[in-house]
Amino acid sequence: MKGTILEFNESTRTGIISGEDGNRYSLDMEQWNGGSLPKSGTKVDFSVNGEQATSIYMISSGNGSSKKIAAAILAFFLGGFGAHKFYLGYTKQGVIMLLIFLFGFILIGIPSMIIGIIAFIEFIIYLTKSDEEFERIYVTGKKPWF
Repeated sequence: MKGTILEFNESTRTGIISGEDGNRYSLDMEQWNGGSLPKSGTKVDFSVNGEQATSIYMISSGNGSSKKIAAAILAFFLGGFGAHKFYLGYTKQGVIMLLIFLFGFILIGIPSMIIGIIAFIEFIIYLTKSDEEFERIYVTGKKPWF
């Protein structure tokens, strides 16, 4: 069955899933088959055993590959300006990269070169991740650096 995680408590490692059938099911971390902790709003596929969700898997939203390729292209061509950070929704990190790149020229361009290298490393990292892994880490997980 498919559903959505309504809430997850990290301290008790339990939560609630709303199934497509309109019922709510208990989520226990022992049944979670994801690489990161469950988050509210995550779409999942699971089996049901009474009122307990079992064999719970995160469902990819399907937009990871388009975001992955676009973010990689932006990192390669406009990475020094932080364009890929803005595209992925990391405004604070994008502003940091942009300001360091622009004001870096005052210091003989060394900070600007470092930001360019960071953007190139992120370009490589983005391309080497699978679509699901990219989405889990950078889109759903909101990991802003590397």
